[in-house]
Amino acid sequence: MIDFKSTLKISINSLKVNKMRSALTSLGIIIGVSAVIIMLAVGNGASANVQKNIELMGSNLLTVRSASAKTGGVHMGMGSRPTLTLKDAEAIKKNVRGLEAAAAASSGTQQLTYGNQNWSTTVYGVEPEYLYVKNYEIELGRKFTRDEEKNGSKVAVLGSTVVSELFGDVNPINKTIRIGNVPFRVIGILKEKGSMGPMDQDDLLFIPILTAQKKVFGTEFPGSVKMIVVKCQNADVVSLAEQDITELLIQRHRIGKNQENDFEIRNSAEFQERIKSTTATFSILLFSIASVSLLVGGIGIMNIMLVSVTERTKEIGIRMAIGARASDIRWQFLIESLLLSVIGGIIGVVVGIIGAKSVEMFSTELNISISTFSILLSLGFSGLVGIAFGYYPAYKASLLKPIDALRYE
Repeated sequence: MIDFKSTLKISINSLKVNKMRSALTSLGIIIGVSAVIIMLAVGNGASANVQKNIELMGSNLLTVRSASAKTGGVHMGMGSRPTLTLKDAEAIKKNVRGLEAAAAASSGTQQLTYGNQNWSTTVYGVEPEYLYVKNYEIELGRKFTRDEEKNGSKVAVLGSTVVSELFGDVNPINKTIRIGNVPFRVIGILKEKGSMGPMDQDDLLFIPILTAQKKVFGTEFPGSVKMIVVKCQNADVVSLAEQDITELLIQRHRIGKNQENDFEIRNSAEFQERIKSTTATFSILLFSIASVSLLVGGIGIMNIMLVSVTERTKEIGIRMAIGARASDIRWQFLIESLLLSVIGGIIGVVVGIIGAKSVEMFSTELNISISTFSILLSLGFSGLVGIAFGYYPAYKASLLKPIDALRYE
């Protein structure tokens, strides 16, 4: 039976004799484990940020847009064919099952001015419910009312980026800005949402949709809108609501069986799933890249252990001559390899946590997420590397014959 206590003691003493070599051998594992922890922390943080931004955009949403127009057989893009109207939005509100709220909207890029400051941004003409559907909240002031929307009032609610660019530290409430050449009174400021990829969700402003149609955008088709956003009660009724909207608009627009729909419906859940899948793939890629460092460290352990077997051939012969069995020799070198990888793994965890915190310190937008799972995974992987790459040198040492080992010079 193997005496693990004495074998462990011999292994530790062997590592102490060659401290510098042991430290350099563990260095590959230290780098590998720390890289895994940092990469997973960055990946988890990025995934958490994406999930947060998706929630801020709104959940259980359907976006109905006008179908793309064709010019000379070329599609001009969604919304280029004005087929949706405010009356369509009202019909959806009254007839669609599972609906919580809906709002029509149109948008366009406009130049804003306040005093000697100017800024180009996206102006949304919307119904009041749009802010609720898209999860926009008021930070200061208020949103416009249904009466203001019906009366075509010239009032505006600004995103934080617009406030910063036009007003700086000045309170914009009740100040007058110009959208194009039309004056608007600022009545509210939105809570900051942040960016989602290249899209700044705070670089916009909202005005009543009728005001937008009559005084800002203008339209050749009175009452037309670019889109209708629909918020469903829960995820279970989204498909039902989409079916109802499709049937309702086909009926309202008198679309025949063999005709293409003059509208398109986008489900936010499909977009969100694609984003989640992409971030998951990104995290796996980062882990795979970091794991290469661990494999390189494992190869380093194997090489050093093979050299160690050669250097300690006579020591092995003496141990076998006084009664040590092949299994004792095998376990000795296997434990040495495992100790090198585990010690390197523990140091690597500490270095990885410090490195991840440093990344978070120097990044203003990325929130690092270090999970217990990533730490245990790194330590477990480093242990497996030690066993896997230490087994061959240990096996080779156990095959030595005592007489040949004692004669080795």
